[in-house]
Amino acid sequence: MPSLRHSLMLKKGGVISIVGAGGKTALMFRLARELSKEGGRVLTTTTTKIYIPRRTQSSIVMVSESAETIAKRAREVFKRNSHISAGSAVLHLKNKLKGLKPETIDALWQSGVFRWIIVEADGAAGRPLKVPALHEPVIPQSTRWLIGVVGLNAVGKPLTDKWAFRPQLISKISGLAIGAAITEKTIAAVLMDNNGIMKDSPGEAMRFAFLNQADSQERLVIAKRIASVLDCHEKTGFTRVLIGQTLYEPSVKKYYL
Repeated sequence: MPSLRHSLMLKKGGVISIVGAGGKTALMFRLARELSKEGGRVLTTTTTKIYIPRRTQSSIVMVSESAETIAKRAREVFKRNSHISAGSAVLHLKNKLKGLKPETIDALWQSGVFRWIIVEADGAAGRPLKVPALHEPVIPQSTRWLIGVVGLNAVGKPLTDKWAFRPQLISKISGLAIGAAITEKTIAAVLMDNNGIMKDSPGEAMRFAFLNQADSQERLVIAKRIASVLDCHEKTGFTRVLIGQTLYEPSVKKYYL
C-alpha cells in the first residue's frame, strides 16, 4: 500500500498543516516518524494546544517562544536525532503544550534548519467531527500542504456536543438538524464548504482530505461513499482524498483524484 509520504505527494520539504478532527495528533506523529526515517530534520508543533508528546511520539520537546532559540537548539539536536517537537509553554495542570504563533512557524521554516515542519493547526476537544469558528483554524502562511481530517466513527452518531465540535455550525453548513444522525453527506458538506474544515486555506497550499478510522469493512464502505461525493464535485479544490487509519497498518488504504 502507498505510504503517507507518497499519498500526500510530499517532496523535498515544507510546512504541513493539519486541521479538522478525529485523529490529527496521531496523524502528525505517524507522519513525523515516516519522514524522519526518510530524510530527517522534522519539527512537530501546534498553533493551538496538544498533550505533551509521549516519548514514543517525540523523544525531544523544546519550549520557547523564540524561533531563533528553537532553531539554534535544533541544529545541535539534529546531529544525533531527526525529530523534535516544540511549543511556547508547558501547561502543567492540563499536561499540555501550548503552541507557537503562526508567524513563528513561518520564521522557523525560513531559518532553513528544518526539512519538514508538521503543524496541528486546529483543536476539536477529542470529537471526530468539527467546523471551525471565526478565529479558527490557525494556519501558518508558509503551509504547502493542508490536510483536513475527519473521524469516520462520527457517521451514524447524533449531531450533538458529544460527537461534534461546534454542532450548530455543522448544522448550518450541512442542513442537518441538531440531534439527527450524521451522514456521509454531512461530512462531505463540511469538507467542501468554504467555511468548513478547510477554511482559510493558504492560496498556494495543496488540499487533502484524510478520512480516518477506516479500520473495518463497514467504515471503509462509508469512506468510499464520502470520497465518491467529493470526487463528483469538480470545484472541491482537493488534490486528493485519502482513506486510512492512523492507529493501524496500512496508514493509507486507498486514495482518489
